[in-house]
Amino acid sequence: MEGLCKSFNIATPLETEILHSIDLTLPRGEFCAVMGPSGSGKSTLLHIVGLLDRPTQGRLAIGGQETTELDEAALTHLRAHEIGFVFQYHHLLSAFSAVENIMMPMLGDAGFASDAMLARAESLLGIMGLAHRRDSLATNLSGGEQQRIAVARALAMKPSLLLADEPTGNLDTKSADTVFSLIREVNRSQGMAVLFVTHNPALARRCDRIIEVIDGRIVQAQNFPSL
Repeated sequence: MEGLCKSFNIATPLETEILHSIDLTLPRGEFCAVMGPSGSGKSTLLHIVGLLDRPTQGRLAIGGQETTELDEAALTHLRAHEIGFVFQYHHLLSAFSAVENIMMPMLGDAGFASDAMLARAESLLGIMGLAHRRDSLATNLSGGEQQRIAVARALAMKPSLLLADEPTGNLDTKSADTVFSLIREVNRSQGMAVLFVTHNPALARRCDRIIEVIDGRIVQAQNFPSL
């Protein structure tokens, strides 16, 4: 990101700039925590990096691909293949099983199911320690299990970048630690970059770097040695 800005209600008396000249480089394989008070612009930043919204000004490149001039079809393709999303709420489809929920991004991309997709989903279930929950409906899973399935779904397309917006915010301490540790493990084993928004300083200190966002500006960046 170079000089990234985001304003709402442009050219009206209510125009408000939410992000102000953000400059940030996230190398492949880095696990970066994003912290800041509510309303500081963290979620807006993730929406722009995740190609769910466009910046008002500035440059955004993902994997060397300049994104600011891409049309919607190209943005959708890049988002589907390079970016995974995990939110505070799991957003699983309740009528489908754990393995079917993990397959959804692959089905949406290809338009049909295949043995390779099923094998990928089952492999991710194993990584998440949930192979025994393969055929369980989403509604029959615990909160921590649901969020682990959401992480597995975000990894289905083998993204180079994972965006996690408070993924442990609704979990108890043990489940939060499990979800964080699984994301960290995949980050290290697959070289996937991670932006991890959290209000939990203990989890943030386990990341490679903490970026603090206040009033739409990066005010502090602190690096930590790899543990």
